[in-house]
Amino acid sequence: MPRFLTDHEYGVVSAAADRLIPPLDAHPGGSALGVADYVDNLLGAFTFDPPLIFAGGPFSGRFGGDASFARFMPLSPHEELAWRTRIEGSCGIPEREFNGATRGWQEIYRDGIAALDADFCEVDGDEQDRRLHAQRELRGVLYVHACEGAYGAPEYCGNRDLAGWRAIGWEGDVQPRGYTDDEVSGRA
Repeated sequence: MPRFLTDHEYGVVSAAADRLIPPLDAHPGGSALGVADYVDNLLGAFTFDPPLIFAGGPFSGRFGGDASFARFMPLSPHEELAWRTRIEGSCGIPEREFNGATRGWQEIYRDGIAALDADFCEVDGDEQDRRLHAQRELRGVLYVHACEGAYGAPEYCGNRDLAGWRAIGWEGDVQPRGYTDDEVSGRA
C-alpha cells in the first residue's frame, strides 16, 4: 500500500520507471527493481520516525557486522528544513523561502502524473515515451529517482532483492571483509 502516492500514481510511476530503465535481457527494469516503492517512500519520508533520509551504518549486515543501515538516523533541524523544502516545497513557510519559493518533489510528481493523463498505464510504450518527454520536469526528477531506486541501497525501499546490483555486475556493499581495526589502521 503506497505511503504518499495514490494507487493510480504508484502505478504510473511504476510504468514510467520501465520506460526510463527498461527490462532488457537479464536486466529486470525499473518497475521490478522497486522504483515506485523507492519514490513513494522518499516522497513520504517524513511519515516515518526518524524520516527515511539517512540510513545508519556503518554496515548493512549483508557481509557481516551489525545490520545498522536499516536504522535511520534522526535529522538535525537544518537537515530537516533542507529535506522538507526539497520534498514538500517551500509552501509559503518563511524559513523555507530564504532563496525564494520552491516547488517540492511532491508537487512535481502530483502535477506531472496528472498531466500524463489517466490512461498512461494503458497506452503503448511509444505513447508513454511521448508523454514523458512532454513532462520535462517530472521526467528529470523521476529519472534521477529511478536510478537511485534501482541501484541504491535496498534499505531505501528500492533495488529489490539486490537485483539492480546483480544486473550491473556490482557486488554492492561488501564491508566488513573480516579485517581487524588494527589491520585497517595500518598498525598490524
